[in-house]
Amino acid sequence: MKLKASLALAFGLTAAVAASATDLVIATVNNGHMIEMQKLTPFFEKANPDIHVKWVTLEEGVLRQRVTTDIATKGGQFDVMTIGMYETPIWGKKGWLEPIKPDANYDVDDLLPAMRNGLSVDGKLYAAPFYGESSMLMYRADLVKKAGLTMPMHPTWKEVREIAAKITDKKDGVYGICLRGKPGWGDNMAFLTTMVNTFGGQWFDMSWKPQLETKPWHDAINFYVDMMKESGPPGSSANSFNEILALYNQGKCGMWVDATIAASFITDPKQSKVANDVEFAMAPTAVTPKGANWLWAWALAIPTSTKHADAAQKFINWATSKDYIKLVASQEGWAHVPTGTRKSTYANPEFEKAARFAKAEKEAIDAANPNDSTLPKSPYVGVQYAAIPEFQAIGIAVGQQMSAALAGKESVDAALAAGQKAADREMRKAGYYK
Repeated sequence: MKLKASLALAFGLTAAVAASATDLVIATVNNGHMIEMQKLTPFFEKANPDIHVKWVTLEEGVLRQRVTTDIATKGGQFDVMTIGMYETPIWGKKGWLEPIKPDANYDVDDLLPAMRNGLSVDGKLYAAPFYGESSMLMYRADLVKKAGLTMPMHPTWKEVREIAAKITDKKDGVYGICLRGKPGWGDNMAFLTTMVNTFGGQWFDMSWKPQLETKPWHDAINFYVDMMKESGPPGSSANSFNEILALYNQGKCGMWVDATIAASFITDPKQSKVANDVEFAMAPTAVTPKGANWLWAWALAIPTSTKHADAAQKFINWATSKDYIKLVASQEGWAHVPTGTRKSTYANPEFEKAARFAKAEKEAIDAANPNDSTLPKSPYVGVQYAAIPEFQAIGIAVGQQMSAALAGKESVDAALAAGQKAADREMRKAGYYK
């Protein structure tokens, strides 16, 4: 009878714990490091048996729409959101996010200053960086060598275009350069803004007037469209990060300018056919080095609409900690850890040894300056975006036009004129000028 009673008591306690477990709903993007985080969730749940994690994993553009709608309407659908450097300061200022409260072991001072500053408002952290990135040039050293060429560490766009044309072999299905074309403020416009920056352009002048019909925009977008016609893969207007990653790993891209985080995937022999042939250089420049490479962090934040703020804080402390990075290293190896967030990662000899891209990635992150990213003076903060609430709508509208120009559905001039009109309408509506 005693055994039965003990079992009944134990079963009752287990059932009570299960019944009272907090369901923590996390919205995230379908990138490799986030997929890994989901795989490692049992480690968190084992340490926190009263918390059960539910994942909502979405494509980048859809994620942005869903979390923006949810936070603006105080929907309370998500307890933790994956957001970036664009949203964090805007939403933090509006009081839509809970401040991050690191636990005693977290070591906030270990966060790279660029990441910590970009995710803070008035010195308070409103999102914790899960991984950080800049952009850089990733290229097939074997193809460049075969063509009898060399890639400078700091290439110009002119040099990149010439190399792309020479290493393109369309019959063999190898394209000299792969670049984003899928429309979205954080998709094609993230890359194209850096290109416009280095060609000497900007989104808005000091009076907040959109600048899409200026010479730098025309020069940059014409250059991009022409280069992609010469040396890019078919269907580029539908390609974003994941699509190009798949092409690159199959050996179909000679060069790729995109997020530094891609380096850990394209150098992985388990994923990439060309892992041993990849080398790295800084993002290409044109008229100025300013704003040639972006700065971004995918970060975890807590909307004020959550009913589970304490559990959400616990999860964020776990997923963005030094211990989490060590956990990934123990499971997958140091070359696969989320990078771009902590000084200690780059100071780790095991990481440096395993990650051939570490030096180039760190140089790119350190070089990006959101407060001085354009040749003419600009009124906004941000490298590959302008940190104002209206930018999301403007970036989406302009992104659709640029994608149409890349697909040959309209001329570059017509696309820029339509983009200018859309941007002007949004800025007038928001009261920046009459």
